[in-house]
Amino acid sequence: MQLSEYRWSGNPRGMHNTGSYVPLQRERYTRLQLGWVKLVTGGEEFAADCGWMLANNITPVIRIYRPAPGAMPVDQTLREQWGVYASYGVKWFEFYNEPNFANPEWPEDMVPRVDHRNFEEVIKPLCENWLIFAEYIIGTLGGYPAFPALGETVGDNGALQWMDALLGYMRDYQRDRFSAIARSGMWWATHPYALNHFYQEVPGQPAVPRPPEQYNALEPGWHFEYPYDPYTQAFDPGRSVWGGTPSTPYGDPNGITAMGIALNQRLVEWFGIGPLPAFGTEGGIYPLPINEAQRPDPRFPAYDRTAHAEATVAMFNWIASLGPEWLFGMALWKEDEYYNNGLPAVPRLEAVPQIARGGSWPTWNKPFIGPGPVRGQPNFHAVILAPGLEPRWFFETAQSYWNTFRPLVTTLWEFIEFIPNDRSLGVTLIAPPDMVDSMRQAIQEKYPHVLLDVLIASGDLSGVLEVLNARVWGNRRFG
Repeated sequence: MQLSEYRWSGNPRGMHNTGSYVPLQRERYTRLQLGWVKLVTGGEEFAADCGWMLANNITPVIRIYRPAPGAMPVDQTLREQWGVYASYGVKWFEFYNEPNFANPEWPEDMVPRVDHRNFEEVIKPLCENWLIFAEYIIGTLGGYPAFPALGETVGDNGALQWMDALLGYMRDYQRDRFSAIARSGMWWATHPYALNHFYQEVPGQPAVPRPPEQYNALEPGWHFEYPYDPYTQAFDPGRSVWGGTPSTPYGDPNGITAMGIALNQRLVEWFGIGPLPAFGTEGGIYPLPINEAQRPDPRFPAYDRTAHAEATVAMFNWIASLGPEWLFGMALWKEDEYYNNGLPAVPRLEAVPQIARGGSWPTWNKPFIGPGPVRGQPNFHAVILAPGLEPRWFFETAQSYWNTFRPLVTTLWEFIEFIPNDRSLGVTLIAPPDMVDSMRQAIQEKYPHVLLDVLIASGDLSGVLEVLNARVWGNRRFG
């Protein structure tokens, strides 16, 4: 299936319900101008509500809750309950949820052994039982099965390691079955919690955050593309979802787009398929500023209740207008917390119109020079060599890298300003230690949206060659 063939509202704004068997207040969803509602259900209790949602252009997503499911198999009760929802027109279904969290997602006796390296007890049964779920949703119900959402953890047992273990199993043991599912309606469930990894820029200065008290959802300059945003790239050049810098040895799978980027990149690399839709079945700007401002990452500005409201509205309109084409939206976590705590985001969402997918977003009157922000992978890639490094050295010594990725190779960077604002650029800068800072500053001050991937060339350049060859083996253009 192409992205355009999936049936959904075209509106990325969503909310996660309070929980199973808690009656829904339908008028909330229309006042909030929602396009999605994620429903955790105990059984069939929300089936009629789903019919109402679809009649009002709201797309429901169903996950039938079972306590500590682990890698449980599909049973007849689940099949019957999914079938009831499908009879009301529901197409989007989830099964497992955050299997990388031992508690509360696995039975107590399995908790000590929940690890992505536990092939026989964890990865294999998860994959085999998920395949049965997906084939039933597609083949019997004509629906769309979600690949399980992972909690966006970081470390040697983090989300990226779990992703590679699960997709690696499919690649090595069930390639044909998985590929057929991926081509027939599969989608990525993600849990994109933004933390404070967002900001609104000072007008015309993409790498400089505004003071949060000046945030305004109706003005341009918002950045939700972490870790590819200009501010992050200014203090940690080359950071990506995969890591790419000394401060990110296990990658950086946090933010609105990160896990979707990683999943779709693996799908292309390992299966030659994609991209597939990603929908955040829970997420948003979290933790919520209920009683005090939140600043989980001290490098980014804090946000209070008012800033949270402005940013939440802006986030959904950013997704609709500037987000990757495969990012279909997200469901805020969660309904009772927003309403019971009187968050200003609720009336702000009610008041500001939600633009549809592909809609326009305001821009500063004075356009910036050169390429626009990177959203996922850059449209173009250039290798820029510092003075004294000859292009001939690159083509002869790093031939494997060039043959694989075919970047532009140059010692000049004036060409950057001729790249239009609706395209993006990644630059692999190869420079000796004494020139790195000056070259980085010269490029990023003039072209703040460039994704800068820095390699330090020292001595005989063998270190650079080793890094480039490792990227070829990993089929990874950047660090």
